[in-house]
Amino acid sequence: MRNQPISVAKAKKAVTDYKKAVGQSEGLAELSIFYCEEVFVFLGYCGMDDEGYFDALVRMFEQALKYVMALPESKRPAFIDRLEQVALQGQNVGWGVGEDMAILLSEYGIDD
Repeated sequence: MRNQPISVAKAKKAVTDYKKAVGQSEGLAELSIFYCEEVFVFLGYCGMDDEGYFDALVRMFEQALKYVMALPESKRPAFIDRLEQVALQGQNVGWGVGEDMAILLSEYGIDD
């Protein structure tokens, strides 16, 4: 991954393109949660010291919550479990990421 530019905009574009093309809530939930999960995979390979990067992560996490809560209640549990795991990982990166994610979970009525 050396000398490769990091582009949050390109990563988020996949979600935006899907929303424009198909727009199904379940697919949007999947893509946005996958984005959040992959951020932590990426962080496992390299460090990141960019507040904007982490702000984008929290914004995508909130979008994921919106998409999940738009699903029928019967389809939510697996997605909620994944979001809770993402929030736990957020506790390890600093920049208030974990705290912001915990607040968002609470605002959407998802408490551990």
